[in-house]
Amino acid sequence: MAIEIAFGIVASSLALLADAGHMLTDVFALALAIAAIGIASRPASGRWTYGLGRVEVLSAQVNGVSLLLIGAWITYSAVRRLISPPEVHGGIVLVVALVGALVNVVAAMVLARGQSESINVRGAFLHITTDLAGFIGTALAGALILLTGWNRFDPIASLGVALLCFIAAFSLTRESMRIVLEGSPGHIAPDAVGQMLASDAEVVEVHDLHVWTVTSGFPALSAHILVQREADCHAARARLAEALSERFGIDHTTLQVDHVSSAGHSLKLGGASARKEPLDPR
Repeated sequence: MAIEIAFGIVASSLALLADAGHMLTDVFALALAIAAIGIASRPASGRWTYGLGRVEVLSAQVNGVSLLLIGAWITYSAVRRLISPPEVHGGIVLVVALVGALVNVVAAMVLARGQSESINVRGAFLHITTDLAGFIGTALAGALILLTGWNRFDPIASLGVALLCFIAAFSLTRESMRIVLEGSPGHIAPDAVGQMLASDAEVVEVHDLHVWTVTSGFPALSAHILVQREADCHAARARLAEALSERFGIDHTTLQVDHVSSAGHSLKLGGASARKEPLDPR
């Protein structure tokens, strides 16, 4: 980052300075991600019955907002330079950008292993990959300036970096907001869960079905289930909990299973509704 700032000033390159500004948010993002991992690993205790795992989600939100802010700053500066472009030293831009790209390749390889399991690590990974793409664009701009002498390639490359920041920020904030607002996991459809529960031979009614994400990789479910009057409630609960784990990967379930009190009944699944055939009163 320090090298980019120094050579960005010497070369009058906004693309290098934009990458340096983005890298400054990377330093903040990685430090925040490490701190969040440490806090989230603490066991549940006292008032924090789920533990502090959602700190990782808050970290991802902050990283998303920081990407939005740096993208806005880069866009503003790039537009000014498109209107009045300064003289840019393309050779310096090309060399520094290529070195930065190599460094970011290594960092991306390190973070790639964990980004699919933690939204916090994914936030840090998006910062790094956005930086990598920015370096590649900056190197291309430096090469084109060397070949053509057209200095506006530098702010155009900066706009590309800003676009990548906005795309990454949107993806990260959308996913983290879904978790904060306790939406269902992206790969789990509540209606499909409800239909699976209702398809059990002994289940009569399913209602108060809730599926949400406590933190990355920690889906949870609760539901009130009514079964036939001659059914074993405990056996039904164990069977349904096992089915939820096998089919949807939901291991944290709270199922209240009771006997039905009447033959006619409706089935309500997460806001949707369906009807099962009435039981034979015999």
